[in-house]
Amino acid sequence: MKSIRVHQFGEPDVLKVEDIPDPVAGPGQIAVGLCAIGVNPVETYIRKGIAGPAQFPYTPGTDGAGIVESIGDGVTRAKPGDRVYLSGSVSGTYAQRALCLEKHVFRLPDNISFAQGAAVGVPYVTAYRAVLVRGSAKPGQTVFIHGASGGVGLAAVQIARAAGCTVIGTAGTEAGRKLVREQGAHDVLDHSASDYLKQLMDLTAGAGVNVIIEMLANVNLAKDLTIVAKFGQIVVVGSRGPIEINPRDGMTREADIHTMRVFNAPDGELQSYNAALVAGLENGTLRPIIRTELPLSAAPKAHELVMQSGACGKIVLVP
Repeated sequence: MKSIRVHQFGEPDVLKVEDIPDPVAGPGQIAVGLCAIGVNPVETYIRKGIAGPAQFPYTPGTDGAGIVESIGDGVTRAKPGDRVYLSGSVSGTYAQRALCLEKHVFRLPDNISFAQGAAVGVPYVTAYRAVLVRGSAKPGQTVFIHGASGGVGLAAVQIARAAGCTVIGTAGTEAGRKLVREQGAHDVLDHSASDYLKQLMDLTAGAGVNVIIEMLANVNLAKDLTIVAKFGQIVVVGSRGPIEINPRDGMTREADIHTMRVFNAPDGELQSYNAALVAGLENGTLRPIIRTELPLSAAPKAHELVMQSGACGKIVLVP
């Protein structure tokens, strides 16, 4: 089968298409023929050698959607022919087929396309854990998503809105702001505007926001500490470098800063999160938005695009 392989850390050009043997399902494993593959920023960090270990050569990726081809001994939650999405992989998902543990394979509702299914894993589990678990958002609270037009941001908008929260998002382009509004945000601000934080405080009558989902902490965390409500929660989902903050800004509000990494979610919780996500996909409250679909061979381009600002949805590879 065709697979993207990485033999050394480096820039996107280290992503090479190679022929490798088809995976074979062992005990507790499922082999899935992939129809779509999700591309996430974390895969660019791993490729560069700055996030997590890598044993060369490796196939990147944890997200995808397709059809179960075979199952190993002991598998009870899936059978050949099932439509599924993946939230983890033993072999990597930038390939025509992927080998997965049973616990990382979930039913894909019939109303969800394979491309949308490939956009569920990392983005929606991250958003669910950030908004409802680490952020502890409650109905009636205000959730501010700082950078809401990417895959995780849009998922967070949908999840917070479905939870009964007042949702405020930001995006840097008009197209992004339009999309964020369409996906359920009550108000959308331009984070490139010089007065957008004042606009935010005006929207909350000066009280600040209860929960902040932060996509770029190295730029925004110090600002977040000045707009969070008293006893509020800040959840750091993404950061691309260090930042200096004034702890007193947090102290006056007794605000909490939480960090998170989706791969730290315990297995039992992962099953719970995905049960909720499948229900949301079925009833239409969760609607993965696809920005573009590219062939597997365009993985280097996908890694460039996923790190550019102005994201409007999810980038998906088609094997």
